[in-house]
Amino acid sequence: MDFALSDEQSAIFDMAYGFGQDEIAPFARDWEALGTIPKDLWPKIGALGLGGIYVSEEHGGSGLSRLDATLVFEALAMACPSVGSFLSIHNMCAGMIDKFASAEVKAEWLPRLCTMQTVISYCLTEPGSGSDAAALKTRAEKTNEGYRLNGTKAFISGGGYSDAYVVMVRSGEDGPKGISTVIVEDGTPGLSFGAREKKMGWLSQPTAQVQFDDCMVPLDNRIGEEGKGFTYAMAGLDGGRLNISAGALGGAQAALDATLIYMGERKAFGRSIDQFQALQFRLADMETELQAARTFLRQAAWKLDNAAPDATKFCAMAKRFVTDTAFKVANDCLQMHGGYGYLADYGIEKIVRDLRVHQILEGTNEIMRLITARAMLAERG
Repeated sequence: MDFALSDEQSAIFDMAYGFGQDEIAPFARDWEALGTIPKDLWPKIGALGLGGIYVSEEHGGSGLSRLDATLVFEALAMACPSVGSFLSIHNMCAGMIDKFASAEVKAEWLPRLCTMQTVISYCLTEPGSGSDAAALKTRAEKTNEGYRLNGTKAFISGGGYSDAYVVMVRSGEDGPKGISTVIVEDGTPGLSFGAREKKMGWLSQPTAQVQFDDCMVPLDNRIGEEGKGFTYAMAGLDGGRLNISAGALGGAQAALDATLIYMGERKAFGRSIDQFQALQFRLADMETELQAARTFLRQAAWKLDNAAPDATKFCAMAKRFVTDTAFKVANDCLQMHGGYGYLADYGIEKIVRDLRVHQILEGTNEIMRLITARAMLAERG
């Protein structure tokens, strides 16, 4: 068993890290204040091959593995978890299209998604269906002209900002078998957006409701088969959970790195605070916890890459463990900074605010426990 990254994987991490430090980190606080990410950032990311990380090379993607993707999102989150996570959502959508869409849909959408000329968002959650995603009510009535959509999606990253939306809709019976997936392009008549949400973290990501009022979508914009949308959405979430975990890991690692520097500079009682054994113990615990989280995350990614039968269970376990661990480490880093950790200038409070939502998104950590327990009970049989 080899735990070392290959030379190529190390190069992928270094490339993403370098880009993040040069093109994202210096501006992250300004983008928070503006409440948006400049659109001209995305083509730069696309030029690195990060707009279609696991899209096949045939359609302009990089054809990388899920493990490779975790390296990208960990590295980018060390600059800003909010920006890295928005890119993760775009890649989740592109990956769904590459895996499940018809050849015609792939040819139309994937080249511009991979270059990031088109930025795309994921629309599953509704005001009345969060964890119970299969209860969604956004309706897609099939007509001669296409699908007529009516309903509302909630908490959508990129709502009113993105160029297109992958939308899970009810095209048939109640329950998961009545759900299909369609692509809705910005500017489509009947598509509108709520006011931007005021949030605790991820402030640079515009978040809003996405609303459909007799919104007509061509039949050709459906991804895959009718009635298979819930399956596609859940398959996309396995990878999304790994990416959101990698983003939490990167943010926590940045907080720990900053804390190590601060502790060598900050003096109390005549010496730097890194010389106090009690604080050294806390450093050791944080390092151990992050290394354990990183190993677990990469094991889950390996299982997903290799289509292991327990991959979904491991993705859920990793998401729960990594995001809980990362938030705790970031919060402990804030405590180690004392009052300075509460100030924006030191950057730690932003990481804490950003990482809190990683315990909620892509399935709450309570749902991750439910997935894990159900898998255990099924394996017992």
